[in-house]
Amino acid sequence: MDQKVCVRISRLPGFDDGIALPEVTTPGSAGADIRANLPADTRHCGLVIPGFARRLVPTGFAMAIPQGYEGQIRSRSGLALKNGLAVLNSPGTVDSDYRGPVGVILVNLNEREFTVGHGDRIAQLVIAPVVGARLLEVEDLEETERGAGGFGSTGID
Repeated sequence: MDQKVCVRISRLPGFDDGIALPEVTTPGSAGADIRANLPADTRHCGLVIPGFARRLVPTGFAMAIPQGYEGQIRSRSGLALKNGLAVLNSPGTVDSDYRGPVGVILVNLNEREFTVGHGDRIAQLVIAPVVGARLLEVEDLEETERGAGGFGSTGID
């Protein structure tokens, strides 16, 4: 099945139009690479994320996701494994009615600082369908085998 949804992307004024917009780089990729698009005054030195700190990294674009879909901003596995860099609210959600700048909240889970370079691939964007829910308040919930068991209640294996 080769179903593709059209997502319109617009470059934001004042950002580097030489930086590639999100793009899927291989036919089997689920995500499109997102690149850092830094303000002109920081492009030469990059954006430093100290150890155990977080920063909002600008991307230089906005997008229009069709209703019924969301944009999920996810960590890049190589950055996470090799550098301890992750999308903090992973996956970050871009709603279909949002038209503002897309930013990526990166957290450095390492002791040493990490510098995000202008144009670096920092995250990936996955467009996913959203199933709407109608939340209904009730007096009681049906019983299940697990019941109210919380975190770790089903074991570690």
